[in-house]
Amino acid sequence: MIRILLLSALVAGALSCGFPTYEAQHDVSRVVGGQEATPNAWPWQVSLQYQSAGRWYHTCGGSLVANNWVLTAAHCISSSRTYRVVLGRHSLSTSESGSLAVQVSKLVVHENWNANKIANGNDIALIKLASPVTLTSKIQTACLPAAGTILPNNYPCYVTGWGRLQTNGASPDVLQQGRLLVVDYATCSSASWWGSSVKTTMVCAGGDGVTSSCNGDSGGPLNCQASNGQWQVHGIVSFGSTLGCNYSRKPSVFTRVSNYIDWINSVIQKY
Repeated sequence: MIRILLLSALVAGALSCGFPTYEAQHDVSRVVGGQEATPNAWPWQVSLQYQSAGRWYHTCGGSLVANNWVLTAAHCISSSRTYRVVLGRHSLSTSESGSLAVQVSKLVVHENWNANKIANGNDIALIKLASPVTLTSKIQTACLPAAGTILPNNYPCYVTGWGRLQTNGASPDVLQQGRLLVVDYATCSSASWWGSSVKTTMVCAGGDGVTSSCNGDSGGPLNCQASNGQWQVHGIVSFGSTLGCNYSRKPSVFTRVSNYIDWINSVIQKY
């Protein structure tokens, strides 16, 4: 039996979604085995934080998909916690100019998510912000792929987040990025990889034993660049292996966003 580790800790936006003002550095490949991101190069990336004893703590990532909605993982959400969303931030410990901390007005977890059956999928949730944010060079909406889009094997993408730099290791203060190659379903679902734990509603990426998502990256984006240069969020960080974040042939597993476009649009229209 393969043990799974959750990695927690009508979409309308700007016409320029997916074209960051600040060019990301893509010359190599934390995220594990990654590098510090260029500040504000992923302007749809958010930090989901919860309140405890009067302080706020990062628990998950997320993507701004409209000026008042954030896309994240269902396993990041607990009805007993109070959340806020921090946008436009590079360093979590610094009150950076142009960054915002916004309260949350609604949490919508996919109706078929079951925390006791992680491998069933549907690890997706939407967070409605208490007030819409103004889009700037540091805060932009993510572009989402067309419904049903499947990326080919070895397609290069970037996972981003403030997750641990190594298995059971320290968490970074500044946003990290890691280059991951997509592993197609046929490979990822084979017995020596993830087997039946992976479904067609998921995306696998990585598995080289070097670079991966890790605890604290959950809910954050898998960013993949389309042929026209536009960046799209194809995945939501969902789970990894209990053997280690960057374990060989156990790639990071993401909720496949293109499978949930109708669900995303219906939630946003409903609320």
